[in-house]
Amino acid sequence: MSETMTTHTRETTSLIASDKVEGTAVYARSGERLGTISNFMVNKQTGQVAYAIMSFGGFLGMGNKYHPLPWKNLNYDPERGGYVVDLMPEQLKRAPAYDADDVPNWANPSYRAGIDDYYSRTPLM
Repeated sequence: MSETMTTHTRETTSLIASDKVEGTAVYARSGERLGTISNFMVNKQTGQVAYAIMSFGGFLGMGNKYHPLPWKNLNYDPERGGYVVDLMPEQLKRAPAYDADDVPNWANPSYRAGIDDYYSRTPLM
């Protein structure tokens, strides 16, 4: 059976339009809501999503931190209608992040390596 995606649904069981991902909740495995997907970074060559940028903390958009999460660390849970990561809020407080007025240096391979290193060595729940 083939899936179809119309402009009305913009989503199937395995595909989703990018604008529907933005704003999707991110939860800890425990069920605690950690934040929402602000946007994501796509590899221009492969078309694969490399990082989801999660907005965390703050109030009414003020004081938010943005956490780049390796996309492979997120699992979509249809029952929650959001993504689940094996992280606790305490781990996110120590994770690579930036403020809204910061501009991360995505062109620097060591910046991306720092993100990948943190999530590969951090003991997850």
